[in-house]
Amino acid sequence: MTETIADILGRARVIPVLVIEDAAHAVPLARALTAGGLPVLEITLRTDAAMESIRRIAAEVPEAVVGAGTVLSARDLAAARAAGARFAISPGATDALLAATRDDGLPFLPGVATASEVMRGLEAGLTHFKAFPAATIGGPAAVAAFGGPFPQARFCPTGGVKPDNAADYLRLPNVLCVGGTWLAPRDAVAAGDWARLTDLARTAAAL
Repeated sequence: MTETIADILGRARVIPVLVIEDAAHAVPLARALTAGGLPVLEITLRTDAAMESIRRIAAEVPEAVVGAGTVLSARDLAAARAAGARFAISPGATDALLAATRDDGLPFLPGVATASEVMRGLEAGLTHFKAFPAATIGGPAAVAAFGGPFPQARFCPTGGVKPDNAADYLRLPNVLCVGGTWLAPRDAVAAGDWARLTDLARTAAAL
């Protein structure tokens, strides 16, 4: 059975959004987070180490569901699939990228910030979206407001989501999960303090 973006987002209520500077950190980072109960990992394509990090996690951490974030083009999408990504996330969506995702079939979560963008995604046959940047577009109130005109849509708010407001999003009926960068503090990753990351993941999973 083909895995859908709904299946993937349903695996965990919190998705770590990871900016990995050194691919050597990828595997221990993924193991620490999955040990804490967060198996779905978004590796943003913002660094030179991103694709290699996806490749290593896909090969060495079978308990993780690794995906590519900041996917901006068909080329990014193809490279992410080749590296072993099981899903793709974008901060937005262009006609070219939407066409590429239809052709490729990799589960895809486009970013939306307005009602018009949600409508465009629905017209393209999508029902799951990344509300981004969540804090800037109005926080939980804005995401909740999407529920009136778009009862079929489900969201993963990302951008400004933190431990002190994650629960505000997660209690909304149209929110499946949230994405957050707080789960991999740079100092902890640089120091190899994987136990700290497991603790952060465990606390987040309890949400």
